[in-house]
Amino acid sequence: MNNSIALLSITAISIGFVHTILGPDHYLPFIVLSQAKKWSPRKTMIITFFCGVGHVLSSVILGLIGIAVGISVTKLVSVESFRGNVAAWLFIAFGLVYMIISVRSLIKKRKHSHSHFHFNGEKHFHEHDHHSEHSHIHQEEAFKTTPWILFLIFVFGPCEPLIPLVMYPASKNNFHGAVIVAILFSITTISTMMSIVLAFNLGLNKINLKPIEKYSHLIAGALIFFSGLAIQFLGL
Repeated sequence: MNNSIALLSITAISIGFVHTILGPDHYLPFIVLSQAKKWSPRKTMIITFFCGVGHVLSSVILGLIGIAVGISVTKLVSVESFRGNVAAWLFIAFGLVYMIISVRSLIKKRKHSHSHFHFNGEKHFHEHDHHSEHSHIHQEEAFKTTPWILFLIFVFGPCEPLIPLVMYPASKNNFHGAVIVAILFSITTISTMMSIVLAFNLGLNKINLKPIEKYSHLIAGALIFFSGLAIQFLGL
């Protein structure tokens, strides 16, 4: 059994790494939102970490409950599949709403000119927009909930490969082995998420994004929206 757990541990680390790399939903939202919202690297890492914990912990808890009450692997996988559908639609909805808010903000910021005549007959033009301080506050309030929304989505997001890995040692009455496998898979998944996000952020910070800065929120929403579509319809 010790050899089996060692093999399962290596498998858990490998699958956790590959599972995260091949799932852009594990890191893309944090990359684009940190750029759009100008999060510091520290804040980005904290948000990524807690979302990663919620992501893996929900599947770990589900697997341990399954072990305790004797639910079959097939039923647990079905539950994870359902959770995956919910998470995908939440990503789609979140990205769509974020895009709508971003488009409204861009429209309000759009400048237009007015002409005025002075007493001496001189004609004067000036530009202004309708993006007042009041509307700016409401936009910030709407975007302020973003980390909590991400956390909720990642809690719903399943780690499908984890269930069989945990259930195998459990079927051999090796609960200790199941816990070890779950911990290794979780650490690998979270650390891979954080590493990818950090690497992309450090790279993007060296690129001049000023020309597209005003579209950053729209781009972020669009990428999250299409990421959700890819998860739901392409199985990424």
